[in-house]
Amino acid sequence: MTKGILFEIGLEELPARFIYNAEKQLATKTKNWLEKLRISFESITTYSTPRRLAVLIKKAAEEQTTIEEEAKGPAEKIAKDEHGDWTKAAIGFTKGQGKTTDDIYTKEVKGTNYIFVKKHIIGKRTKDLLPSFQSIIESIQFANNMRWAEETIRYARPIRWLVALYGEHVIPFEIAHVKTSNITYGHRYLGKTIQLQSPDEYETKLKDNFVIANPQDRKQLILDGIQSLERKESFQVPVEQDLLNEVCNLVEYPSVFQGSIDPDFLQLPSEVLVTSMKEHQRYFPVKSNEGKLLPYFIGVRNGDYHAIHTVIKGNEKVLKARLSDAQFFYEEDRKQSISFFQKKLERVVFQDKLGTLKDKVDRIVEISEQLGKLLNLDKNTLTKVKRAAEICKFDLTTNMVNEFTELQGIMGETYALHFNEDAEVAKGLREHYLPDHANGELPVTILGSIVSVADKLDTIVGCIAAGLVPSGSQDPYGLRRQAVAILRIMESNSWNISLESLINITLNRYQALPVDLKINNDVKNELNKFFRLRATFLFKEMGIEQDVIQAVLHNEIGVFGYTVDKASVLSEKRNDDSFKNVQEALVRILNLSKHSHRDEVNPAIFETSSEQMLFDKYQETHQAYKTANKDRNADEALKQLGKLAEPIHHFFEHNMVMSDDEKIRNNRLSLVNHIAMLINDFADLSAVEWKQHF
Repeated sequence: MTKGILFEIGLEELPARFIYNAEKQLATKTKNWLEKLRISFESITTYSTPRRLAVLIKKAAEEQTTIEEEAKGPAEKIAKDEHGDWTKAAIGFTKGQGKTTDDIYTKEVKGTNYIFVKKHIIGKRTKDLLPSFQSIIESIQFANNMRWAEETIRYARPIRWLVALYGEHVIPFEIAHVKTSNITYGHRYLGKTIQLQSPDEYETKLKDNFVIANPQDRKQLILDGIQSLERKESFQVPVEQDLLNEVCNLVEYPSVFQGSIDPDFLQLPSEVLVTSMKEHQRYFPVKSNEGKLLPYFIGVRNGDYHAIHTVIKGNEKVLKARLSDAQFFYEEDRKQSISFFQKKLERVVFQDKLGTLKDKVDRIVEISEQLGKLLNLDKNTLTKVKRAAEICKFDLTTNMVNEFTELQGIMGETYALHFNEDAEVAKGLREHYLPDHANGELPVTILGSIVSVADKLDTIVGCIAAGLVPSGSQDPYGLRRQAVAILRIMESNSWNISLESLINITLNRYQALPVDLKINNDVKNELNKFFRLRATFLFKEMGIEQDVIQAVLHNEIGVFGYTVDKASVLSEKRNDDSFKNVQEALVRILNLSKHSHRDEVNPAIFETSSEQMLFDKYQETHQAYKTANKDRNADEALKQLGKLAEPIHHFFEHNMVMSDDEKIRNNRLSLVNHIAMLINDFADLSAVEWKQHF
């Protein structure tokens, strides 16, 4: 026989951003819990709304699965005495397992005999085990927790009711003075108190009381409503998945409606309108079939269509007030000048030890100029880079960005064009904030890329020098995200500049300033370690194996795009049997080089032709490798190193490297060391787990 099981956690409204992860945890934890308890089941379905998290388990067995289990005891030599009788150790072991010495049998494990017994574990009744689900509810993690009343439990929001049903029976337990029952609640305003007779009627009874418990069903209702309006009005509603997910988690019973805005507001930049709708009101903007923004919006009500016209008017009124503010700010900002806003930066503190935003901009300007020179930019482009860096933060002190922080950069470009700045410079202002998340869109222009990297480098170096190293989940300045962004921009633009040179430029800038920072080797080492961890993260995202990552990052990150190419080549070669001969030769050199001398090689004291052949091949390969390395051609660089394989094998076959003659020994070790330095310049191949060996 089987029965359904239902658990529901009733809460005060959860923040929309908490719900997806909490539901996912509930599904995973429930599955693991059932498997650990050996309770078989047919399926698990989870539900979530702003006021509830629930899980329905269908066709759960009424008893645990009965199992045969093998218990391992002490080694046989300990379990028996010299007469072959069972010792106290053996007797105690069997007694602890509920068995006798008559049940003992022996098995060999890794060359040693051990004693074993078999246990027949009879399954317990499911109903007796279900109260332990309390621990699953208490274990759900949220981004932020709170305490309420006199309770000690910390949870996202106060727990208001608990449903726990096994068939028609209530599963008894209590959390935060809330006892389980078979009572749940419908929509806060439209629904009623619901008494459940069985778990299977959960979803239906909630729907009858204006709660769509399945989030996928709510999403589909929203999409259906939007598509219906699109067909009726012949316009388009671009639906972003993130906004759809958020709106879905804000409502229990979605009803889609269309509202209007004053067409005069369309004179505002489209980003202002879209931000006001999406970020502040959670509305979907409306566009024509040609992609032009229209004076409408799509909203989603938490309830039915009763008195929907009143709801529409209320939403229109709220949006009008926000857009009126935006229009006022926009007009007032345009009356000023860039220098007016730049002056305000002097009064805005960026970070206590790092000065004001004006101080930060000054550093960004110098870093940008030096980066531009490293990239060999022409004079005209360098002038534009400098100007973009000089005014990159002016919009932060505008009224518009102060009210709509999401528009930083966007308003910078808009206002810069209004104040007759160069179009490339204006676009650089928008792009220097990119990417705005780990996998976000990268800057397209060279101006945006340079100022973006300079800005992020300044923040990372300054914060780490000030002791603000991210730890655990604490990263208030977003340093990890910014480090990833720098590496991605460097790779995307194929910059032939090492990351370490950029770090040094920024460190030197700080050393020249009268700031309360100690710029020393410890800070430099911390920065290198920090960026290496971010590079490792990116490599893993690319599917590069850990051993290959270790090999290419053994020394420094270097030119990141080239380092990525090296990793890709090695990732391919590590599974290539045809590369085995090359790999063995190069790794053998690396292993022996640990004992090498760094003296110059003297061909005059070579004793064998294989020594001379290896030396000649090294000299030939050295130059070819350097050319490939200069061209950042990873495949060709490794190919050149591979040409050393046969001479290396001949060298080891015909020479005793550790000769008794000290002069000959040191000369051979010096040759090995020179070759090892060339190999290590590419990567530490000894760190790679070459698959053909296994």
